[in-house]
Amino acid sequence: MGGKTGKHTPIFFLFLLPVMLAFTIIIVVPLIMGVYYSFTDWNAVPGTPINWVGLENYFVMFSDVSFLHSFLVTVAFSLVCILLINFIAFMFALLVTAKLKFAGVYRAGFFLPNLIGGIVLGYIWFFIFNNAITAIGSTVGSDFLAMSFLGNRFTSLFAMIIVTTWQMAGYIMMIYVAAIQSVPASLLEAAQIDGAKYHQRLRYILMPLIAPAFTITLFLTLVNSFRMFDVNFALTAGGPSGLFMGQALWTTELLALNIFNTAHRFNDFAQGQARAIIFFIALMTISLIQVYFNKRKEIEM
Repeated sequence: MGGKTGKHTPIFFLFLLPVMLAFTIIIVVPLIMGVYYSFTDWNAVPGTPINWVGLENYFVMFSDVSFLHSFLVTVAFSLVCILLINFIAFMFALLVTAKLKFAGVYRAGFFLPNLIGGIVLGYIWFFIFNNAITAIGSTVGSDFLAMSFLGNRFTSLFAMIIVTTWQMAGYIMMIYVAAIQSVPASLLEAAQIDGAKYHQRLRYILMPLIAPAFTITLFLTLVNSFRMFDVNFALTAGGPSGLFMGQALWTTELLALNIFNTAHRFNDFAQGQARAIIFFIALMTISLIQVYFNKRKEIEM
């Protein structure tokens, strides 16, 4: 065949053009505009002049106790979710890849919660925590269960972790299932014949061979937990209130909800945009660090 071949042909760029155009319009342009608006006093009111204020929004943000609190709560929430989701998902994956009857049914059942939208999921669990569990607690005479989990600053965050884990574990499980099924069964059988116990086969053969799956799943759970909004909005709306550094704040207000409230509830879109920029930088930095160290671990394993 004559002419140029490979990715440098004009046809290649012609097919790439629609994707790059959509990416530019949807991602790049709003990002650049967002950075610009974060240095202004933009309030999203049509006809209102936009004035340049420099770094004022960033100074206000870092001096705001609610932003610091939301950031710390988001980090704590994300760490617990990452550990719980991946542990439970890995256990589920080991279960459904074992030689069990109805393994396909178990797999579908574990994955099903991921198909429910976050807002709907939040309202469903709101009913469960406020009505179903409290009714059970009253029936069995348990004061702990009779009290709504959403009414306490500590149990409400724990409730959000339960819902997030319940939703995401099945999706992460499927990634582990695909990785486990790609491991040659002959390797595990040979190790078993040589006398390796189950936990030894798991630790020294299976887990090193599916190391790339851990990189993907940790990245996905980190990103999804850190930018959690819909479940937070529907389940707790940031409540209940509590004290932090001497100020009354919403105790379960994660960073994404804090940005939303700053922009829409207080009509300070420029301040909200500044927080979104810092949120983006923090999430990108943490994600890159996580992927870097996981990739190094893959090589070591």
